[in-house]
Amino acid sequence: MSTGSRSTAPAASATTAVDRPVPGEAASNKAWGSDAIAAVLRELDIPYVALNPGASYRGLHDSLVNYLGNRQPQMLLCLHEESAVAIAHGYAKVTEKPLLAIVHSNVGLMHATMAVFNAWCDRLPLILLGATGPVDAVKRRPWIDWIHTTRDQGALIRHYTKWDDQPASVGAAQEALLRANLIARTSPQGPVYINLDASLQEEMIPEMPALPNMERYAPPPAPVPAADVVKRAAELLTQAKRPVLLAGRVSRDMGAWKQRIELAEAIGARVITTLKAAAAFPTDHPLHAAGPGTFMSPAANELLTSADVILSLDWVDLAGALRGAYGAKPIAAKIIQISVDQYVHNGWSMDHQGLPPVDVNLLTEPDVAVPPLLAAIESMRPAAPALPAAASRQGPPPVSALESAKGIEVPMVATALKEAIAGADVCFIRVPLSWGGHLWDFRHPLEFLGGDGGGGVGSGPGHAVGAALALRGSGRLPVAFIGDGDFMMGNSAMWTAAHYHIPVLVIVANNRSFFNDELHQERVAKERSRPVANRWIGQAIREPDIDLAAIARAQGCVGIGPVEDPRQLVAALREGIAAVQAGKPCVVDVRVATGYDPGMTTSLMQRAAKP
Repeated sequence: MSTGSRSTAPAASATTAVDRPVPGEAASNKAWGSDAIAAVLRELDIPYVALNPGASYRGLHDSLVNYLGNRQPQMLLCLHEESAVAIAHGYAKVTEKPLLAIVHSNVGLMHATMAVFNAWCDRLPLILLGATGPVDAVKRRPWIDWIHTTRDQGALIRHYTKWDDQPASVGAAQEALLRANLIARTSPQGPVYINLDASLQEEMIPEMPALPNMERYAPPPAPVPAADVVKRAAELLTQAKRPVLLAGRVSRDMGAWKQRIELAEAIGARVITTLKAAAAFPTDHPLHAAGPGTFMSPAANELLTSADVILSLDWVDLAGALRGAYGAKPIAAKIIQISVDQYVHNGWSMDHQGLPPVDVNLLTEPDVAVPPLLAAIESMRPAAPALPAAASRQGPPPVSALESAKGIEVPMVATALKEAIAGADVCFIRVPLSWGGHLWDFRHPLEFLGGDGGGGVGSGPGHAVGAALALRGSGRLPVAFIGDGDFMMGNSAMWTAAHYHIPVLVIVANNRSFFNDELHQERVAKERSRPVANRWIGQAIREPDIDLAAIARAQGCVGIGPVEDPRQLVAALREGIAAVQAGKPCVVDVRVATGYDPGMTTSLMQRAAKP
């Protein structure tokens, strides 16, 4: 993703009226280390800092409140460190810019690690600050400072962050913030971590250091691909008879969205999209041929095996997609890869996936490569091929199906939501594994924000709150459609939404089970000739059933449900939408039947069967 401005800035929000500090006495000539750190944080132009408090950074906390006045950045109090990082991650999903997050010493960082990994795998920026008890042992309080001091705290997350530091002076801390901001925002984007010594924060300094000129510490522009490589790729694409475009990790920029459409049309490429990444191509376009899905569908595999040229725009797991389609057969198609992802591949995490065969490699971001590639193609072949007739899409069931259905299935939620929003613009922050790609057409880069990144259950509520914060004022209805297991692990993020008046609609597909694992246990049972009927044991979330709406209400949100009657579904969602439009966060607990989209189930079982 490019380091430039990507999406419309969120409008001024009601959060600015929350948690205003009492004015202090006239400022003295005293200054503290944490004041100097806070001063540079303001220069980063980041509006919010999501945090869970702790004594290890009490100095910085004081500076954020009493030196900066709790604005720019404004605190977002979170009830769990994982929620703090997930909220920052959700915000970045919309803006492609980092929020700050702060966690307390080693224990807070350990809580946050899963959310950091999600942001890493999702290639999105995060500036995470932490703290340690005094590095100087003489300054440590008995017991508590000792257990909250770690010699190399960054080692806890070093394998899935782009950079970390533990500065030993105020000047070094200020420089570390500048470097962190630069590295996090440079593609491939990702999390960075700075660990602040408690003593450093609380030491008195003789005067405030001069503030940096931020223009001199800006992230660099993405590299432009070499002309000869662009020409070679353009030649392959113009000569292709059956080109396929894999639209993967790209930006939220509307201009780049339109250029991807022009590129596909210029070469007549059939386009495949994925639910792992955010919306990258209009799914109702005549050239959109398969997806979006969590796994490759049979139709997508057929397209890949019949293609003579495959163009990957930073596709998540290109090697896996090719292997799934071709199996052990030789890959006949020419492969063009546009990605900078290899810059963050390391030996600890396998999130880099398999190594794909590539014939032309443009080591840059898709948004940067598409314009010159499109220009080269148009110069070689001015007349674009005719568009095929738009293929018919199945879509969700008709509204009338809700009148006769005996229970609620996930496609019916899509039906009811379409009816309830009445044509309003929506942003799907998340969809559950049970979602089928045919249930909704994505026509805008902000209509769908992709998956969780690292497969970490519990991130959904935090992502919902962070994305909704960024979407405020955009005119889009923020909707997070998540599973009950995901909601239960991370639901305390909803308190943050209630406290800071962040409107968001969270629909819980409550099948009262960790159903994904039920299917895995079914597969194992079949392979071992054991009773499939036992697959629910250790998976079902029943007896007692959890009242998810009550949990939402207990935290100050609007809670609706449980909704079990299909005939009540449209009314329940309309009520939830009205609450969101009135500025409130709302959770709708929908009791759905277990089951996945047929294509999803097939792909999941094929995956489970592989060694």
